[in-house]
Amino acid sequence: IGPMPGVPDAFEACVFTFGIAQAGGAGKVLAEWVIEGATEWDMWSCDPRRFTDYADRDHAIAKAIEVYGHEYAMHFPHHAWPAGRNKRVSPVHTEVKALGGQMGVYGGWERANWFASTGDDITEQASQTWRRDGPWFPRVAEECLAVRDAVGVLDLAGFSWFHLAGRGAAAWLASMIAGRLPAVGRIGLGYFADDAGRIVTELSILRLDTDEMYLISPAAARWHDRDWLRRHLPDGIALSDLTGERGCQIVTGPASRALLASISAADLSLPWLSWQKAEVAGVPVLLLRVSYAGALGWEVHSPAAQTAQVYAALMEAGQRHGVRPFGMFALDSLRLEKGYRAWKGDLSTDYTLLEGGLERFFAWDKADFKGKAALENQRQQGVKKRFATLIVEAGDYDAPYMSTLWQGGDMVGEVTSGGWGHRIGRSIALAMLRADLAVAGTRLEVEIYGRRHAAEVQPDRPLFDPENRSLRDNGAGAGR
Repeated sequence: IGPMPGVPDAFEACVFTFGIAQAGGAGKVLAEWVIEGATEWDMWSCDPRRFTDYADRDHAIAKAIEVYGHEYAMHFPHHAWPAGRNKRVSPVHTEVKALGGQMGVYGGWERANWFASTGDDITEQASQTWRRDGPWFPRVAEECLAVRDAVGVLDLAGFSWFHLAGRGAAAWLASMIAGRLPAVGRIGLGYFADDAGRIVTELSILRLDTDEMYLISPAAARWHDRDWLRRHLPDGIALSDLTGERGCQIVTGPASRALLASISAADLSLPWLSWQKAEVAGVPVLLLRVSYAGALGWEVHSPAAQTAQVYAALMEAGQRHGVRPFGMFALDSLRLEKGYRAWKGDLSTDYTLLEGGLERFFAWDKADFKGKAALENQRQQGVKKRFATLIVEAGDYDAPYMSTLWQGGDMVGEVTSGGWGHRIGRSIALAMLRADLAVAGTRLEVEIYGRRHAAEVQPDRPLFDPENRSLRDNGAGAGR
């Protein structure tokens, strides 16, 4: 249900599993899309743009059979459904699997969730549990601690890449985001709001020149972000979709600088949120000084045809530095400890940019930006809910998405993402909470699978490395 991918002013409403029972809600949201251009509720779970060109006829048939056959099946938090797989694979897919990679699907792309060791139970049945301590748990802990103490490498296939260029491109993009554009040679996050100030998307902006930029977003956001940008794009500015042309390795941890220095002459003293053209193991790459894991690190973006050469060099040279491959389960744990938001969980149109706690990315003194009037009004009126980080006494389970928050007999919010923080040894929940309760020290309860568990609101800073010393480490004397 929703906008037809790539076709302006066309909408879809099809493939209902319960027909008349879904008609009222479907009619409501479709009418809102047609008339208002947006829906009251975030409808990403039904949006046809959540699929991209990997969803061909064979994939659709395989998934249709699987979905219908498991209509009433349990959806366990760490279970990956097996049908319709391997439609989009990394240039080093075979190498990752050979290292023990247990794969999951992200926007159609196969990525390692975790890396199994000899003797680990890797059957599908082993993942059909609500508990956090499945066979992956000790391996994910080892992966997280490698990032904390040495260096980890994550093959992250499938970033959505767009090239934006043309006279006036910078001015147009600045009018679309709440904050400022990064300077040439720098990287920044751009937050896009709709006219109501609600969160539409988050894009990394890599500034190449005055009116030339790369825009990077999650794999699952490819068609959504492409259509959003093109819908608002003025004449004379070109947007090109370059997704799939590059592979990416996340290299992060305290030994990441030493590892890269052994196979690259790049200037590794450039500061956090900078980028450069460089060579790694003789391959021309874009080297981005960012890390979603929240540690010293870089993203190494290489031409897809040469990614295997880069990956092999990183893993070989990394043996001297305690390298370990890590997967998406570990990355999720690491980002939760830093309070980093995930798109269409923590960041969705259910919330405004102000409710999402994104004020530090605002530039209120800009003449205008999309959603500014609504956000200024909300700032004057006061927000009714706020983003917060909770530590949860969760027992054997972690809080899933949309777990209810309670204070006594009152429902006061919902979890937007949750999981175990292996570096701090605690269960974490990122949440949207009634504004007067989003204060450090507030005691609440989180309902997890029908039982309430004590939780406490944390200060508004990362749980791990709260001063971001690792991220900002410029390594005096390091570099060429």
